[in-house]
Amino acid sequence: MLIGNFFKDLDSKYKNHFFSGLSFSSASCKKSNIFFAIRGTKTNGEKFIKHAIENGATTIVSKNKFQGFKKKVLYINVKNVRKILSKISYSIYKKRPKNLIAVTGTNGKSSVADFYYQILKFNNIKVASIGTLGIKKELKKITIANTTLDPILLGQQLQKLKNENIDNVILEASSHGLKQNRLNGLDFKIGIFTNLSHDHLDYHKNYKDYLNSKLYLFKKLIKKKSYVITDKTIKEYLKIKRISKSRKLKLNTIGNIKSTLTIVSHKYNGEKQIVKIKHKNKIYILKINLIGKIQIKNILMAMLAAEKSNIKFRKIVETIKKLNPVSGRFENVGKIKNNSKVILDYAHTPDALKTCLQNLKEQFKHKNISIVFGCGGERD
Repeated sequence: MLIGNFFKDLDSKYKNHFFSGLSFSSASCKKSNIFFAIRGTKTNGEKFIKHAIENGATTIVSKNKFQGFKKKVLYINVKNVRKILSKISYSIYKKRPKNLIAVTGTNGKSSVADFYYQILKFNNIKVASIGTLGIKKELKKITIANTTLDPILLGQQLQKLKNENIDNVILEASSHGLKQNRLNGLDFKIGIFTNLSHDHLDYHKNYKDYLNSKLYLFKKLIKKKSYVITDKTIKEYLKIKRISKSRKLKLNTIGNIKSTLTIVSHKYNGEKQIVKIKHKNKIYILKINLIGKIQIKNILMAMLAAEKSNIKFRKIVETIKKLNPVSGRFENVGKIKNNSKVILDYAHTPDALKTCLQNLKEQFKHKNISIVFGCGGERD
């Protein structure tokens, strides 16, 4: 591959320089690789340039001012190393599923992604999801290190999915992944915003930066005339509405009587929930075999995303009763000796833990609730 085919603004005298692949880890660099020296939050990749060259790198991309050849190694200066890495990666691995969906927000990303995955699967449509739960596809699940993969690995995985004739992929877009430009160069047909509450302030330092990282998905990464799905009742709704209007995105909502998808009534039936909804002036009844009212919001968002993936709404409704709980999300794991029901939830933010307890109290009004919870280290 030639540098000039990927770095369009580069001086013509460098454009015929050859490279064999990409790396942002000096340890994994191979012969003729481009090494992207990223200035991270804990480690500066520029410290490993010498090691990358020793391992075979012949092109170095960094924020350093020098540009040109030095001992047969081409140094390229760029403003944003991460963004360039993403764009080149997705240019190399250019085969990808037609319908890419990104879901972002503090809580609910995994649930929305998994419910979407299940709805399509129950309708015999090839689908995959990428996020906290790993890479899920038919008969296979692959564990991954980060919610949002690095662009090299993500590009490779999307190309593999396309080669398996999977054209519907929903992925979780974390605030870290968005801020670090890991998704730049991908075109999303649907963007979903679940909510925003206290989390990751060890990384973002303030709420404004955290929110802007999430909104980057809608400002920059969703194709014009594509769809946005969100909740009208959240305080970020007006900002999302403004972005959608300015970028000519089609806004679909849940949350109140003026939404695209409206809850008419709701009741509990033990561990089950019966929900009457309204969509395009038609009433439907959903029988949900899941604990936790918050599940409904996640299901409705997944239903709207499925509808935009060309499934008839009636067919979507018919599959809801088949939905299985998402691992670690209001998961009923059994009973203990005193006959107490044990519910597992990965709630790890103040808002998620509060919602979890409120939902359980509402559904099991006359039961006592005991809680065991932990707090992970090196987080805010």
